[in-house]
Amino acid sequence: MSQSTATVSSKHWSTANIPDQEGKVVVVTGANSGLGFETSRELTRKGAHVVMGCRTESKALAAIKEIHSEQPDASLEFIPLDLASLDSIQRFAEGFLKSHSKLHILCNNAGVMALPYTKTADGFEMQIGTNHFGHFALTGQLLPTILTTPGSRIVNVSSLAHKGGRIRFHDIHWEKRYSKWLSYCQSKLANLLFTYELQRKLEAVDADTICVACHPGYTSTNLQMAAPRMKGSRWGEIIWSLWNRMFAQRVSQGALTNLYASTAPEVNGGDYIGPRGFQELAGAPTKVRSSRRSHNKEDAQKLWELSVKATGITYEALS
Repeated sequence: MSQSTATVSSKHWSTANIPDQEGKVVVVTGANSGLGFETSRELTRKGAHVVMGCRTESKALAAIKEIHSEQPDASLEFIPLDLASLDSIQRFAEGFLKSHSKLHILCNNAGVMALPYTKTADGFEMQIGTNHFGHFALTGQLLPTILTTPGSRIVNVSSLAHKGGRIRFHDIHWEKRYSKWLSYCQSKLANLLFTYELQRKLEAVDADTICVACHPGYTSTNLQMAAPRMKGSRWGEIIWSLWNRMFAQRVSQGALTNLYASTAPEVNGGDYIGPRGFQELAGAPTKVRSSRRSHNKEDAQKLWELSVKATGITYEALS
């Protein structure tokens, strides 16, 4: 079910246009830095209570301290969350549900990019495991509460890289001939297949909840630095740093697509939001098109079934 039929158009949209969020409860994954931090900061500025799902407590508490230095009354909460562990995801969901009966916005923002080959605690290849399976499991466990919250939204953060992605159903965990970039592309395509399939299922039960996707264009964040640091590549860090300074937009600008997808009244279920500038690399948020492959319903259903089997999360609330 769409929450609005208005056209998504936002040539000059900025944080000043975020509607009042007073009384709303929001979960943001990967909230201690980059896009997640900016999303959390701006939503608390508009009155939301933001639950920050972060892997490292010290970084989460530092982020909360920084926001409180600007907004002493900001309503923030930290619950540990490691999306590379199904046990951690379950503990997060249980902790959240103990103290919250509503969830207005779930922003599935956290992600990893182009890592050396590693596996999650549950044996998934790290990129598909974190970027897709982790958020699939988290969303499924929080969904009953989301469905009982009027006007709620699920926002999945994808990437321009999805256009180079294919779902390797025969070897989704890259046991053979691993490519760190193609693996990343696969995980970002999975985000969109998940978004569109979940939206179809929400519509089928006439839910007052929508699922949308967004991407930040080319934004300078810590995401680019993770792989070089894992490899101990100082040159890799320097190259990415220089490249970001020359070509990337600021994090505050990149986060606008998250914020627009999460709050703009004219956003509809199944929308994909990205920057409106050249090649969607930068600019104000607007509705954009994802690849033809991302709209393949057969692949979406197949990925859904695979995800249920992998995570054990069945989405009974939609049956």
